Amino acid sequence: MTDSIRIAAWNVNSLKVRLPHVLRWLQAEEKKSQPIDALCLQELKLTDDKYPHQELEEAGYLSLAAGQKTYNGVAIIVRKAALVPMSADLETTFLKPVRNIPGHADEQQRILAATVCFKGVPPIRLISAYFPNGQSPDSDKFVYKLGWLKALEVWLKDELNQNSRLALLGDFNIAPSDLDVYDPSKWIGQNLVSPPEREAFQRLLELGLTDSFRMFEQAPKTFSWWDYRMMGFRRNAGMRIDHILLSDALKKQCRGSIVDKEPRTWEQPSDHAPVIAVIKKDII
Repeated sequence: MTDSIRIAAWNVNSLKVRLPHVLRWLQAEEKKSQPIDALCLQELKLTDDKYPHQELEEAGYLSLAAGQKTYNGVAIIVRKAALVPMSADLETTFLKPVRNIPGHADEQQRILAATVCFKGVPPIRLISAYFPNGQSPDSDKFVYKLGWLKALEVWLKDELNQNSRLALLGDFNIAPSDLDVYDPSKWIGQNLVSPPEREAFQRLLELGLTDSFRMFEQAPKTFSWWDYRMMGFRRNAGMRIDHILLSDALKKQCRGSIVDKEPRTWEQPSDHAPVIAVIKKDII
C-alpha cells in the first residue's frame, strides 16, 4: 500500500471517444506504482445508459456518473483496491451523492459529489465539476456562467461546513491569473480571464479552499488546456483552467500537484490534460 492517495481531474471531451485513453492512462500510472485512486471526469458527452461501467469495473474501478447527451456530463471514478471496505456496491462506495447544485434549476449536468472512504485516510468529499464556458462577456451564456458560479459558491459554503475534508476537482473554465495564460495580451476582454470570473474563483478560495497547484513551485507556462487549432499544443499556447481545490484539512496533507501532459501527445487526444494532487496518508 502506498503512503498517499492520488486524486485527479480530466476533461476528456467525449468519454465514448476517449475511454481507451482513460484506461491507458490509469493502467500506466498503476504500472509506475503511482495509481490514480480517484479520477473526476468532465465532458462525458453521453447519457447514463451509455456510460462504460463494465469496462471500467473490469479494469478495477467503480464509477458514479451524471451524463447528458451530446454535451456536459461528469463522473467520479475510484480504484477498488484503494477503498475500505472494498466493495462492488455503489451505494456503499459513493456516500451522500449529489447531482447538480441543490436549489439551482439547471438541465446541464455539471456537478457530481460523493463521499468516498479510502484506505488509510478519513472519508473525503469529492466534487467533480464542469464549469460553464461563458462564450463571451456580452453573451447570455456569460450571464448563465456568473449565476452558476454564485450558486456554486453558496452550496460549497454549506458543503464545507458539513465536510472538512473536501476536494473540488474539474474544468473550471477560468484561468485564475495571468500566470495561467500563454499570452495575456491576446485574451484581454475575453471569457476565461475576465475580472468577474477571476473574482468568482477568488471567492471560492475565500471559502477556505486552496489551489493545490500553486502550493508548490511550478515550471513557468504550465497549462492544462490547448486549443486544437493553430498548433496550440505544439506551441504551448495554452491555459491552466483545470484545477483541484482543497479544503484546509486536505491542504495540510497535500504533498504535490502536477499537470500530466503526456496524454495530450497521444493520437486523437482531448484538448485537456489530467491534473493530479497527492494526499499523504498520515492523518488518522
